[in-house]
Amino acid sequence: MQFRDRGQAGRELGEHLRVLQEKGTLPDPVVLALPRGGVAVAREVARALEAPLDVFVVRKIGAPFQEEYGIGAIAGDDPPLFDKRALDRLGLTEESLAGVVAREREELRRREERYRQGRPAPQLRGKTVILVDDGLATGSTARAALRAVRRQAPGRVVLAVPVGSPRGVDRMREEADDVVCLYRPSSFMAVGEWYQDFEQLTDDDVLDALDSGR
Repeated sequence: MQFRDRGQAGRELGEHLRVLQEKGTLPDPVVLALPRGGVAVAREVARALEAPLDVFVVRKIGAPFQEEYGIGAIAGDDPPLFDKRALDRLGLTEESLAGVVAREREELRRREERYRQGRPAPQLRGKTVILVDDGLATGSTARAALRAVRRQAPGRVVLAVPVGSPRGVDRMREEADDVVCLYRPSSFMAVGEWYQDFEQLTDDDVLDALDSGR
């Protein structure tokens, strides 16, 4: 099974979440997208729930020899959150990744400034926060985001993705109050393989999605 694009995936995910909303399990929702790819999905979710849309910027820390392989992540000014098992498996240390962390934190701050354009971050206390991405592989960025969101005292935290690895979804159940994942294929290599169109989004795409979502 493949989604045509992130828009279709977001509409399907939004319909599923709307059913939960009608049952009363998602009171006072705020939809937060993990940019860039998650914004196109989250826009459709926010429309389905008639909820406010914003972003929550997290940066993946990739392995030096393969940047797409996530071995940790950072959110805000929090210390980096590493996958200890991945570090041990690859023979890496946190100290050896200090340069990577510094570079990713600089990019995180650049994106926050670009996407917010002077707007304050949303108030999450007591809200149902629905954190949305276009897929879940290792879960390193989702874990960092969920923990950072949790510190803002929301009433409930839900992670919502169209597709995810079974292992990644199971691991995130320890971090979120609920994990909504439409498809968990047993053979999972990368998020992009489950989309016909998985074109990388730009900062302008993110801004357009946020503007239309609001």
